[in-house]
Formats: sequence, C-alpha cells, structure tokens
Amino acid sequence: MQNNINKSDKVNTPYEIARNCRHYAMCKIDFLGSGVCESGLKKHFVSFYPQGRMILYEAISENRVPVTEKCVEIADSCNLCGKCDYQCYFLNEMRPTKVMEALKNHVDTFIKNGGKVKLANDDRLLTEIKKIVGENWASNDEAITITYSHDLSPISEPKIPDCVVMPYTKTEISSLVKLFNKNKITYTIRGNGQNLLGFAVNEGVIIDLNRMKTIEFDEKNWCVKIGPGVAAFDLQKQAQKRGYRINASEPAALVCANIMCSGIMSTFSTTYGINADNFIDAEFVDKDGSLFSLNDPSSPNLYSYKNLEHKNSPGICVSASIKLHPVIDDERGILVPFQALSKAIDFIRDCSIRHIGLALGVVGAEYISTFLSPTKKSASEIKDIFIDKLDIPYLVVVIGDKYAIRSIDEMGYPYFDQRLFSVLYLGLQSLKSAEWMGLIKELSDDEPYSYLRIKSFPDLLETALSPSPVLYSKEIDPDLRPFFEKLFSSQEMTDLVWLSMYRIMSTRLGRKKPFLPVLIYLPIDNILINELNDKFRLIADKYHVDNDFGFITPIDNGKRCIFEYDYFFDYNDPEEIRRIRLAGTEANILVDKYSIKTGTVKGHQYVLYQGFCRKENLLYS
Repeated sequence: MQNNINKSDKVNTPYEIARNCRHYAMCKIDFLGSGVCESGLKKHFVSFYPQGRMILYEAISENRVPVTEKCVEIADSCNLCGKCDYQCYFLNEMRPTKVMEALKNHVDTFIKNGGKVKLANDDRLLTEIKKIVGENWASNDEAITITYSHDLSPISEPKIPDCVVMPYTKTEISSLVKLFNKNKITYTIRGNGQNLLGFAVNEGVIIDLNRMKTIEFDEKNWCVKIGPGVAAFDLQKQAQKRGYRINASEPAALVCANIMCSGIMSTFSTTYGINADNFIDAEFVDKDGSLFSLNDPSSPNLYSYKNLEHKNSPGICVSASIKLHPVIDDERGILVPFQALSKAIDFIRDCSIRHIGLALGVVGAEYISTFLSPTKKSASEIKDIFIDKLDIPYLVVVIGDKYAIRSIDEMGYPYFDQRLFSVLYLGLQSLKSAEWMGLIKELSDDEPYSYLRIKSFPDLLETALSPSPVLYSKEIDPDLRPFFEKLFSSQEMTDLVWLSMYRIMSTRLGRKKPFLPVLIYLPIDNILINELNDKFRLIADKYHVDNDFGFITPIDNGKRCIFEYDYFFDYNDPEEIRRIRLAGTEANILVDKYSIKTGTVKGHQYVLYQGFCRKENLLYS
C-alpha cells in the first residue's frame, strides 16, 4: 500500500515541519518547565520523543519505511498533549504537534484501509543482544532504526543501523562489546545524536546510552558521579538544588559524551577551565570489553594529546566524576556593549588576567538578537536595530559577584545591568518605536553608550518600552500566548545568570538554519583574531554561505581563548550542503596554515576523542 502524504512546499505543513527538525534533542529535557513527552521518558528510544516521530513521519512520507509494529506503537503512544509545541516554538518557531497528529492519522487510516502492518523478526544476533539487556531494550524494527539514521552534520550521509540497543549498566555494555567483537559487528555509541562530523550514525549497531542516568553526589569531595545518559541541563538542575554549579555544554548534550568527544567549553570556562579541568575520574569499557578507570596507573593515558592526528575512541565512557563549583549568593549578570571587536577582546583579556568575573564571552548582534527574539522575523529586525540604531555590534556577557561588577564600574565601562536586560527583553517589541529611538538620541553625547551612566535611564527606558510578558508574546501564535506569557513571568527566563548557567542563551542560534561552527584555540591577540574573523567571512562569502561571528571566551587567565565562527546552511538543500562542505574544508585548511605559521593556533577538529586531555596540551604544545 503506497503512502500518499501531502508534501507541499509550505513550511507549516506536517511534512515540512518534520524535515526541518533541528535534531538538537531539546524535546528530551524540561528546559521550559512544561514537562517532557511521557512516552519518551517511559520507552527511552528516540523514536518515542517528538524528534524521533518527526524523523519517522518524514521517512514514511517519502516511502522509505513501511508502517511497522513499532510504528503503530509510536503513533499510539503520543497523546497530543502539545508540550513539544512550547519547546520547539521557543527554539525554532515550529509546531511539531501537527506532525504527531499527522502520524497518528496516517497510521489509523492505513490500518482502517486494510494495510498490513510489517512485523520485525529477531535474528540470531538480536536474540543474543536481548539476553543481555532485556526484551524491551533492543530492536531492529524499521520505525526504530530509521530514527537513528540522521545527523545534521553536512559531512555525513544518512545510515540506517541494523538494530538499536539501550543498555542500563556498564556490565551490560561490556557484554555487548564482547558479543560484537565475537561476531565482527561494527557498533557506534550515541549520546543525544548530534555530532558535527557525523560520527553518531552507523550501519551496524547503535548503542544508545540514554537509560544510564545515575547521578551520585559526593559533596564532601566536591564532585558528582554520573552515568553516560545524563544531560547537562538535568545535571545542572540537580547541582543547583544543592548550591553548586557544573561547567556545562549545551542543555541537551550528554555530559560524558560531550567530554568524550571534544571536552566541555562554555563562558564559565573562563574560570572553570576546559577538558581535564572539568572532571576527577572516568570509567570506560575498552574495545575488548574490559573495564578501566582513568586514574588507574595501568590505564591508557588519556590526559595526553596526539597533535594534528585524529585519535580513535579509547572506548565507551560509562561514568564520569564531575567537579562541583560553589554558587555565590550575590552573582549577577551584565552586558557590556562595544562598537569594535578589538575593544571587546581587550576588555575580556583584561578581566580574565585580573580574575574579574566567573564567566566571560563576546557575542555578536546575530547571537543576542536571535536569542532575545520570539520569532525569526523579529530577530532580523532587532539585529538591524542593535547594529544600525544602537551601534552595538558586540556585547560581552559577564557573570560575576558584586566585587566583579564593582571592578567593571571602576574600569569605566557602561553596561546593561540585570534590570536593563529584563526591560530590553520583555520590551523588545517596542524597540522599533520612535519614542524609544528619540529617547536614546536625546540622552546620548559623544561618548559611546553614555546614556547607560544616567541614573534615571532605567526608569526612562521602562517607561518608553513598557515591558511585559504580554507585550513580548504579542508575535507568538495566539493559542501559545498564554503559556509564553506565564513562562516569561518567571524571573529565571530573563535572569542572565540562569540563562548563561543552563546555556539557554545559545539554544536558539540554529533557529534560522542549522550551523557548522569553526572552533579554534588561540592567543587573545587582536590582530590574529580579527584577521581570522575576516578570512572566515571571506570564505563563506566566496561560497555564498550565510555566516556570522559566533563567540569568544577567554581561558587560562587571559592567555588564550576559544573562538567560534558560524556557517549556516539548509540541510534539505543539496546545493547548500555542497557549498557548506567546500567552505568548511577551506576554513579547516586555513586553520591548519595558521597552526603551522603561528605555532599557537589549534583547530577544534583535532580535539576529537581527546576531550579528556589536559588543556595545557591544547594551549601550549
């Protein structure tokens, strides 16, 4: 029986929504307090989360998979609660509930019309796998395997695995590895499925670690031991309840996988460091199925670094002991505006050398406008206002205690404090008004951003913008407005400390298009950074690729920094995929040339599987 799902070009059709899923796995964490898909929490396979149903519906629409036994179960397990609409609209302005409903309707119609549901049959290998992990935790059903075939990496091609297995313990993983070795079966470890180089897909077996979510705090020793299925957002939430913080990557990223791949980096890396600075110990299952701990004298030396060569994975990380950091009661966030990147770099270097601030990061107008805005249209308008009207192409995000903020005051830099940030955020829709622009023009003098020094400015700004959750939600789809009005009544959603700590500020960056970041470690050198920034832009322009400055975070007391430049692409457009591959290749060649030329530039592509190494290997060797 042929599928006849409408594949209209309209963006808001179920098919178009499904094929534009960003695959960031944010629907697996409760970052808005709206709850997580119940079937996903119960079944764990990605197929039972909104992300998986999107992939499944796209595949069915294109006649790449039939209606199977698991497909029926997946469709039935969705109760159309609408939670995924809140999460996905916040991130990407999409409504996945339309896809969930279309999938259910398609399966129901298929069965009513006499369609024959395809049953999956266990082969010998799958039977052996189920003996290890249990009947419910391994499958070769096409509705399961297809949802593990996709990665947003522009480098990789889709690969459908033979089966997917979800172990619960390190002993099970050890037994699986021995079984696969015996039968010469290839396998790939999956965190939440996003890998810039496409290493989360494989035609053999996928080992999905999402069931391994143990969290054991050892507060006396300032650490927490976690399983490989623990996401950064969930770990941060548990740490915050106890008065601590971890250095975390993107909210949905699995912490062990993040370290394993290339190490954790964030604006808090200014204080907390990178790579081996973030953990105390880790356990692995090696390629023979044997267990070892990183700090065992006889274990492989993962603290070392192999320069300019890709290492193979040292094994499967089955636990890690992560460092805990105290949270101070008087922490605050501010945004320091700059007209030139060089001035912003000077500022973060000065702060880092002087140990001012817990977190520091230079971001551009693309970053800040995309995060602040409820819609893509609004983001484009706000970006123009920041650059053309406010003359703020760059902002430095600073998180620090009262002494750090006082020091920045004494350094003479004007800034948007927490109150001004909240007013700007919730009054965003009024930024285009003549009254607001007139106020800025009237209060400004020859010194940039002088209006920020006027004591009455916060009151004047609040009067001009009339900020409120209702105003902020004005452009949002009418049926979602009540939820978002309530959401933005919550203090944490406009709290710079909370937004930075949980990495919520970066989650919307792929809203317009997914992006391929070029990440490098290098000295905080204005000439070098500006030179590379310009050349990354020229490469993108050469291949007609959307691009923008990403961020810069100082590390190692101001001697080095992490620099990201972003290339955006439509992964459904073969021509854009071709161009992004060319741009990415040329950007990496450029980094290689600068690495040889300077001896101080290190490309992020050479950190793969070396996230456990000492940062000194990356910054000084």
